[in-house]
Amino acid sequence: MLARNPDHHFIFALADLQRAVRAYADQQAARYGLTRAQWAVLVKVYREEGLQQAKLAKLLDIQPITLTRLVDRLCSSGLVERRPDASDRRVNRLYLTPTARPLMAKLRTLRDEINQTALSHLKPAEADRLIAQLEQIKANVRAAYRSQCQAKKRKERRHG
Repeated sequence: MLARNPDHHFIFALADLQRAVRAYADQQAARYGLTRAQWAVLVKVYREEGLQQAKLAKLLDIQPITLTRLVDRLCSSGLVERRPDASDRRVNRLYLTPTARPLMAKLRTLRDEINQTALSHLKPAEADRLIAQLEQIKANVRAAYRSQCQAKKRKERRHG
């Protein structure tokens, strides 16, 4: 049931939705012996073979040590391999193994199934509109966040 004032209900509904989607995605990823976090790593590496491990941590917005543990498990599972960078041997680059390639097709199908489940009661035009609205909301929040960060930096420079 919607609150009388949608402004009061939106954040809670969004948080509840996020928890439900995460739980469902975790459950579905487990079918392939993966966690949702491992799945995210595989997708990013698939999209950008040779990705630097440090850059991947930033893209996923996780601590480097957390990513190291995830990559360690994926390497142990034979799905990802680390290779030293040709010009800087301190830098690791990540690549999918041949074993991971068939799994990626299964994960794409799984992603489509999860999307279908989530959007099943919406008409295609409604789903498109919802996604566009969510993208706009995300842009609004990111802009507000950046603005606050910039204001904080200016204040620190003045008083620092």
